[in-house]
Formats: sequence, structure tokens, C-alpha cells
Amino acid sequence: LMPWDPTRDLLTMQERLESLFGRAAPGWVPPADLIESGDQFVLTIELPGLRRDDIQIDCHEQTLTITGHRPSQPICPERYEQLARGQGQFARTFRFPLPIDPDRISATLTDGVLTITAPKREPGVKQIPVR
Repeated sequence: LMPWDPTRDLLTMQERLESLFGRAAPGWVPPADLIESGDQFVLTIELPGLRRDDIQIDCHEQTLTITGHRPSQPICPERYEQLARGQGQFARTFRFPLPIDPDRISATLTDGVLTITAPKREPGVKQIPVR
């Protein structure tokens, strides 16, 4: 059971509102879960129907940005009875509360779920040899 985090929920709602009111990049906001587990963070994002080539992941300091594109449906009916899955561009940005190690981040896409594992950076002092 994951504890309620009002800040996380507010940030998610802000992303969705910005998307609706045109202040964000056009597109959609895929649902995501971020958990901290021991020495790493695990991020899962629901991306059904996307291929690995449709997704890009960028890391800058303590921030991961996931961008991509879901193509529009090839059949365009006169009227949708229900339209819940987003189409077009998407972007999600996650800022981690602790430094992460960009060289050890891994990502897999299985059954429409993107799982990103971001190990925490080892704290400590790095010794520099004198030559």
C-alpha cells in the first residue's frame, strides 16, 4: 500500500490541467507510478500500443524526461462513442528527491508498460590520485 502523497497528486493534476488548457505541449499524459525502493527508484508508465522507437528518455541531474508519440488511429469515425486513450505527442518529467546515477539507469518496455530503474548515486568522497 502506497501512502498518499498530496504533492505528487497535485503535480499530476497540474500536468493534466496544463495539457487541457494549452499551457503544456499538446498531447496527452500517460499514467505513471514512481516508487522508492532501497537503493533505487522505479518508475512505471502505461504506454499501450507504443514501440520502443516511439519513446525517448533523457536524464539531466536529478530529472528524467520521457517523451514520445502515439500515432493517430488509421480509421477516423464520424463520431467517437468514447475516446479515453491519448494520441499524438506526450511528455512527462520526474524530479527525484535524491541524486540518481545516470550511467546505471535501465529501461524496458513490456506489455505496454515502460519500467525505468534509476539507481541512487552512491554518496561519498571520490579520491583523486596525484600524479
